[in-house]
Amino acid sequence: MKKVAIITGSTRGIGRSIAIHLGQSDFQVVVNGTKQELVDEVVRDIDRTGGEAIGYVANIADPIAVTKMIDAVIAQFGRIDVLIHNAGNLHDQKCLRMTDEEWQSVLDVHLNGAFYSIQRVLPHMQESGGDILLMTSTAGLGGSIGQVNYSSAKAGMLGMMWTLAAELKRNNIRVNAISPAALTDMTRPVIEHLKNKYASKNEPFPEFWKVGEADDVARFVVTLLALEDTDLTGEIFGVNGSKVTKWQKPVPAFSENSIEAFFTTWQSRKGSE
Repeated sequence: MKKVAIITGSTRGIGRSIAIHLGQSDFQVVVNGTKQELVDEVVRDIDRTGGEAIGYVANIADPIAVTKMIDAVIAQFGRIDVLIHNAGNLHDQKCLRMTDEEWQSVLDVHLNGAFYSIQRVLPHMQESGGDILLMTSTAGLGGSIGQVNYSSAKAGMLGMMWTLAAELKRNNIRVNAISPAALTDMTRPVIEHLKNKYASKNEPFPEFWKVGEADDVARFVVTLLALEDTDLTGEIFGVNGSKVTKWQKPVPAFSENSIEAFFTTWQSRKGSE
């Protein structure tokens, strides 16, 4: 029996590539987006390659819409084996100028959307297990100037991932995160801007911004889902082209037995850098 995979935000970029690759890998795919014509287009692309897919238009930031989507998927397929939360948006702004709406909108889609989707999928994974993948970012791992909303949402998703990986392991439900670097509609304007900026200064383009393709991330996802290893949970994988990086959960750098000793050690370490 084919496994069923829901990919939120799968009408373009990385989500679209994952949907198509899973469709080619014998998954029944649920394509999600907020525009019917784009959802239908991806479903047709999967059908053309011999895959099986349905589309569902739902705003992942709306818990009622998410509930209706999950109910519709169960009515259609009777099961859900994989949830990939890829839906995202951007409202970049320095903190001082960021509006409440810009802050809330990004958290609603990335972080709240992850919770709504996971919480409503879990009853259908309890019996047979499954996989939950959350798309995080280096912004959530190390911060990003001008993206306090996005960085906060992506960092919050990591806390969610670590908690649920421990909470759901007994149910054979794996929860992992992927920090992708790929050329997409969302990243292309930023990368083109940076290329022009460094070229105008006659400086080399940073290796960090030399990113792979969305299909590279999709191939990693297909391979990860094929590995039947229940211990492979609670991890963060950076994927950039063919390069895969495993990020570590934060660990203490040093500790002291008193406040005074702590700051003495801090100053000495700072001075040695």
